[in-house]
Amino acid sequence: MKTPVFVQLHRDSAEHIRQELIHGLTADAQPGGATVSPKFLYDALGSRLFEAITELPEYYPTRTEAAIFRVHARAMSQAVPKDATLIDLGAGNCGKAAGLFGAFCPRRYVAVDISVDFLRATLDMLQRQYPSMEMVGIGLDFSQALDLPAELGQPGAGPRVLFYPGSSIGNFSPAQALVFLRQVREACGPLAGSGLLIGVDLVKDATELEAAYDDTLGVTAAFNRNLISNVNRLVGTDMRLADWAHLALFNRLESRIEMHLVAQRDLTVRWPGGQRAFSRGERIHTENSYKWTVAGFSKLLLEAGFAEPLVWTDAPTADAGRFAVMWAGA
Repeated sequence: MKTPVFVQLHRDSAEHIRQELIHGLTADAQPGGATVSPKFLYDALGSRLFEAITELPEYYPTRTEAAIFRVHARAMSQAVPKDATLIDLGAGNCGKAAGLFGAFCPRRYVAVDISVDFLRATLDMLQRQYPSMEMVGIGLDFSQALDLPAELGQPGAGPRVLFYPGSSIGNFSPAQALVFLRQVREACGPLAGSGLLIGVDLVKDATELEAAYDDTLGVTAAFNRNLISNVNRLVGTDMRLADWAHLALFNRLESRIEMHLVAQRDLTVRWPGGQRAFSRGERIHTENSYKWTVAGFSKLLLEAGFAEPLVWTDAPTADAGRFAVMWAGA
């Protein structure tokens, strides 16, 4: 049986993280106000809360995407090259990629997440299930730059299938998404057959979108407000949960869901060496999730250097779909 290989490339110092958060908290009130990167939503508790969110009746993306893979896996396998290196961006528990091993028959599986420690137990378990498959865990914050190790291009590695499910591309603005997709296109390498398999959440009724990010049980609110505890731990701030409320709204002009924390009273947030005053109603912007049309995202893929994509949705026609999975050859 082969043994998984682990490579940790991303190492943020505690001081670097602290300064990044302080910079966001002290942003000028105009044009955007205070902001915290959504990556700070995912501490240990935040990750468990997000897993709970995916089970909520209002949160359609996870189960809708899963149904698309289930129904169309055979058709996808006709487009995706066999015996490839499957590179799973934001692998998490690796469940989505592992569910496609049977259909795609990859030679090698590369799980990419911000920490290899998060990947170790899962890859060890998968290796026992697939003893002949090469497996690699890479710790990388690819939201900054998709710099994969040169070793992945070793002779005989085969074409590359970059896998980015879950509509995580929505966390990027359109301009950022184009930069990222160009990096993905470069990461596909020169071999024929390589490409990107990506999940994309589509524009739909604002009521359905807002409910998915503000469920009646309040799990998403707890997920967003847990960021306060994480910031307190990382920066030493004195924020109180009772002072902040969750807000989710659909910004039609930008075609995105926004999540914010809203101050419930006039208050001052203090930390060692600094402070920031917030007026009642002032917000900390914590996440965006952009929604696309099939035509709009297809155009973005073409601009990034990919071929015209194949599209599978949860509806008979792509334009009627709520969610799309796209294969774009490189």
